Parts: sequence; C-alpha cells; structure tokens
Amino acid sequence: MAMMPKRVKHRKSQRGRIKGNATRGNRVVFGDFGLQAVQGGWIKASTIEAGRIAAQQYIRGEGRLYVRIFPHKSVTSTPLETRMGKGKGEPDFWAAVVKPGTVLYELAGVTEQQARVCLARLAHKMPLRVRFVRRRAV
Repeated sequence: MAMMPKRVKHRKSQRGRIKGNATRGNRVVFGDFGLQAVQGGWIKASTIEAGRIAAQQYIRGEGRLYVRIFPHKSVTSTPLETRMGKGKGEPDFWAAVVKPGTVLYELAGVTEQQARVCLARLAHKMPLRVRFVRRRAV
C-alpha cells in the first residue's frame, strides 16, 4: 500500500515552490550505493512504492534497500468537468517534495554491478532525472 502520514495538522496544503538544492539527505548514509535526484519535483507515494517493489524483486532478499523519502504533502484536485469556484478540491494523492541532490533510495549488501542494474530499474520509474552515487569514504 502507498505511504501516507498517520496524522496531519492540516488536510490540505499549498503547492509551494522548490528552491535551491538539498542540504539535508543529500549523501549516502545507510547503504553503499544510492539514487540521487538531479532535478527537483514531486514524487507520488504510489511511485515510491512502485520503485521499492521493483528493487525488492531484483535483490531478492540478498541486500538491503533503504527508502530515504516520505510523502508528507497532500495534493488536491477538483473533479473533471467541474465549474470554477466552489473552493479547493479534496486531497487526491500524497507526494514527497524532492529538491535536487536528495538521495531517494540506498542499497547495501550487493556488488556495484548489481546495484547499478537495480537502481537503473528504479530510475525508469522516477518522474525526474536521477543519477547513481556511491558512498564517500570518510
């Protein structure tokens, strides 16, 4: 099932703007390899889940997958063929706000070749441009 918050203070949120690059969540921390966003945008909860399933099917319990984003933002829409006015629409889906540089997924316990193939499968499902990144030596 797609992710969503248990409780929110406000049911409907404003759209907002994505400005600047990610300063937090922009390096590989939990795994050895990661998938980093090059563009900013929204990623639907269903897209995050589709990526998670695609990766889990490929690694088959061999490695460990970490999902680094969570859909906190409710996105509303009014029904089709509805006239203007009558207020803001009902929440349609939940989305994660992603800035350029955010690490979306991480993999641990697999070889680099396996990680590249797995994250390439994930990249096809993402609505924005991503790149393969490696953990930095500290």
